[in-house]
Amino acid sequence: MLKNIPTHLISGLLGAGKTSLIRQLLAQKPATERWAVLINEFGRIGLDAALLDSGTEGVTFAEVAGGCLCCVNGVPFQVALARLLRKARPDRLLIEPSGLGHPVGLWDRLMAPPWLEVLALQPAVLVLDAADLAAGAALPSTQAEMLAMAGLLVLNKAESLDGAARAQLAERLPQRPLYWTSQGALPLELLPELAVRMDEGVGLPGAELPAAAAALGEVWLDPRLPICVSQAQAEGWSIGWRWHTSQRFALTRIRHWLSGLHWRRAKLVLHTEDGWLSGNALDRQPIRWQPSEWRKDSRLELIFSEAQDEKALKAAMEACRLPS
Repeated sequence: MLKNIPTHLISGLLGAGKTSLIRQLLAQKPATERWAVLINEFGRIGLDAALLDSGTEGVTFAEVAGGCLCCVNGVPFQVALARLLRKARPDRLLIEPSGLGHPVGLWDRLMAPPWLEVLALQPAVLVLDAADLAAGAALPSTQAEMLAMAGLLVLNKAESLDGAARAQLAERLPQRPLYWTSQGALPLELLPELAVRMDEGVGLPGAELPAAAAALGEVWLDPRLPICVSQAQAEGWSIGWRWHTSQRFALTRIRHWLSGLHWRRAKLVLHTEDGWLSGNALDRQPIRWQPSEWRKDSRLELIFSEAQDEKALKAAMEACRLPS
């Protein structure tokens, strides 16, 4: 078993920039190290791994979709983490909880058996939307609880704030280390880290870790038919699709369709007539499209505040698909 794996919890509100920060950190990974990334998403399809995966050697991803790591049944989380550690045997582990979740509860879970001696929790990182906070937005209690215990507050989206605005915002925050940035750019050397050495061959016996069941694979009986799942929780309603890699989508139609919906969050990686593209936006903001290295399947996930007409959404998504 592994023991004392340096583990970084990177939390933050939906859209604050957690995924961007992790992408920046992965780009700085030393070539000799193995890293693992465990991602929790509110929706059930799972898109952050697709958005983060750039083909970098030595990086292994795992996802726990469909809710908050700390408040859904603990078995999916424990199985996913155990499987990830056994597969990757990482020198460093990054954990991104859902922006709609309760990171303090997850922290407490990681501090308890069977992870107590397996993981070496480093001071937590809390990613904040500096522009929103400066404009008077309040943090929900689930994220505010992390303020006092965070080892670093990353004030993202700070490019529009002058010195006076930054000083005023800093006065409202706890006396914690601050880093002002844009696009989640954080130098790896600033990641809070305690002196710890990761060991192999010692630690908790394997029997005490949850059994890592085999991953469920998708069998496409008909490549033209998607996997589509929706869910309703107290924090919102989501719907997501996964399409076979052979299916392509009309980018203009996708853009027009999404612009007419009142979603809180849109994430997608699609095979389009212009190639593989990814996008990620909050509160109906314009989606910034960029080339993607993902080739496993097309994925799209939308989060709404309230339940939507699922039949209409499915029909609209189908109408964006190009003839095969």
